[in-house]
Amino acid sequence: MNEGKRIDFKEHLKKFKKKNFDNFWNEWGKPLLIAGILTVLLRTFVIQPFKIPTNSMYETLKPRDRIFVSKFIYGAKVPFTDIRVAKIRSPRLGDIVVFTSPVEKKKYLIKRFIAGGGKNVQLEEGRLFVDGKAVESSPFKKLFYYNRGRYGAEGEIIKVPEGYFYVLGDNSANSMDSRYWGFVPDENLVGKAIFRFWPPKRIGIMKEGE
Repeated sequence: MNEGKRIDFKEHLKKFKKKNFDNFWNEWGKPLLIAGILTVLLRTFVIQPFKIPTNSMYETLKPRDRIFVSKFIYGAKVPFTDIRVAKIRSPRLGDIVVFTSPVEKKKYLIKRFIAGGGKNVQLEEGRLFVDGKAVESSPFKKLFYYNRGRYGAEGEIIKVPEGYFYVLGDNSANSMDSRYWGFVPDENLVGKAIFRFWPPKRIGIMKEGE
């Protein structure tokens, strides 16, 4: 009798533990796992938050601003491969883009897209010229570009190679950009800044021409 009771108790304890585990898995484990997978997929292919570290894009973006970057608009890159999913469109003149630095491979940078492969760029008397035409649209009409670096010297016409793009910071006096280190490989492109979510007083969609 005692032996039978011990066996029944062990079986009961085993069932109790399994039931508790099943309840925990269904109530917490499974939802957390699904949430984790969705978070990874969203950050990889759809949208990712970034913090602005410097004043190179001031006043458009200020240090410690936090933004969301759309990764799918230019075609998100599949991790550990050179494959990109289908894009909505290519970067345009004036887009604020995030990319990995061509100099420091694991560092993210944010600048304004100026020109892609095959385009000519020139900085003259503070103004920007692309393919010989002055860029007068917003926000360029209020920005001043200093002639600095090997790829931003006065009188120089810089031709962007195919497969690369050229970027500039809005705060030209305090921006390390394509004027200094040249062109960014297309494969380094991460996405387009679309929304500022911090600080609260600056929350809002980042509109074209901002």
